[in-house]
Amino acid sequence: MKGLELSKRYFEEYGRPMLQKNFADVLSKLAVGLIGSGSECYGFDDDTSTDHDFEPAFCIFIPDEDIIDRKTAFNLERAYYKLPKEFLGFKRSILNPVGGSRHGVIRISDFFEAKTGSKSGKLSVNDWFSVPEYALFEATNGEIFFDNFGLLSKLRKDISYYPESARLKKLAGNLLLMAQSGQYNYGRCISHGEKASAQMAVFDFVKSGMQTVFILNKKYMPYYKWSFKALSNLPKLSNLYDSFEYLITTDNENAEIKKQIIEDICAIVSNEVKEQGIVKESDTELERLAYKVNDSISDNSIRNLNIFYGV
Repeated sequence: MKGLELSKRYFEEYGRPMLQKNFADVLSKLAVGLIGSGSECYGFDDDTSTDHDFEPAFCIFIPDEDIIDRKTAFNLERAYYKLPKEFLGFKRSILNPVGGSRHGVIRISDFFEAKTGSKSGKLSVNDWFSVPEYALFEATNGEIFFDNFGLLSKLRKDISYYPESARLKKLAGNLLLMAQSGQYNYGRCISHGEKASAQMAVFDFVKSGMQTVFILNKKYMPYYKWSFKALSNLPKLSNLYDSFEYLITTDNENAEIKKQIIEDICAIVSNEVKEQGIVKESDTELERLAYKVNDSISDNSIRNLNIFYGV
């Protein structure tokens, strides 16, 4: 059973009745769901995932103390702690009855501060470039079962993806990294007989290439362990999965094949950039394309930053 399904069933069986019976006076101020860290929040959990941090659990999100005071929050925590310790054959983890877990009662402002550094969930230009992308993914993943107050859903919507100027800045930087590592340095490292450096160039190309694919899909790229899994589910360019995998799982005896695959990937990416109307014409030389993308940024303050500012 997927963790998200387990969480929802546990909540409907025990959590919702508990809240309706004992906390009806604050129910309009609550949100409940399962979001944040853990493969179950990503939707990527499998049988192996059950060996740690896998349990029937959910999150009760509450606003700040001016709306729900500390005593009510404490009572919510105690009530959550007292819910059944086993459900459908899965045991709950030992939980501190006064919080501190990634499940249970969580202040909305504390959650967003932990993920983005901002209690309000509002991000400045610099924040958009400095907050780790996996953290933005974790702030917006999973599922909200209900949100009577509406604040959690609003903040998640506000950071659902980068503002367009920030997206294009990140795209430009990653395109240039693809050009440097794949179209230029990989072949030169091979020519110099630097096999280890060549492989590092390939890894950098794949990392920047995958980042580019996520950007073109307007989706956050998750923690590296889940990046390939997430890429396979993207609506655009997910067919590059096999090419990226081949590049990093084969040795450099296949250098000529790898060079061709790199060029094929660059051509496909370039065409998608054009299809999205970011540039007027595709350009398979990604260094030129990167600067064209950077020139298309409407916000002068972002366009004039170093092209690598977003990577």
